[in-house]
Amino acid sequence: MLIRLALLCLAWLGTAGFVGAAEIATPKGPVILTVSGKIAHRNGPDGARYDAAMLDALPKRTTTANTPWYPQKTQFDGPLGAALLDQVGASGTVLKVTALNDYAVEIPVADFRKWPVILATTINGKPISVREKGPIFVIYPFDEEPSLYNELYFGRSAWQVKSIEVR
Repeated sequence: MLIRLALLCLAWLGTAGFVGAAEIATPKGPVILTVSGKIAHRNGPDGARYDAAMLDALPKRTTTANTPWYPQKTQFDGPLGAALLDQVGASGTVLKVTALNDYAVEIPVADFRKWPVILATTINGKPISVREKGPIFVIYPFDEEPSLYNELYFGRSAWQVKSIEVR
């Protein structure tokens, strides 16, 4: 009986530890991004919801590059797209990225895995306002990979992002 109780306790502790590691916190501020679709980890019935602080807590990167949207080299900071996909346990191959105005673009998951694509939340050190293409702007590493500087990747660089559906 004692051995059985000990095994049950160990099983419970192992499961509780695993579940806790996979949980995504509940947003405390306004939700600026919802990730849905083929994801293993959620914090709400509609998927994984993120506020600015939650995105800021993910592994980040800075990209300083010339882009077609700004007249000079611009600094973008934000979480790595791959870190977001890892946190939600994404299992699809395509991301449907939708903007506040309902513009949508499909981005291969492979892009987020191959290159350090970021979900920029700041430009030149300041939060991106909706008026300036925020709150989230998909930015490819144009500074490191000149082959990305073309219409295909400009088209995938959605701004005013509000949701990502993993398909």
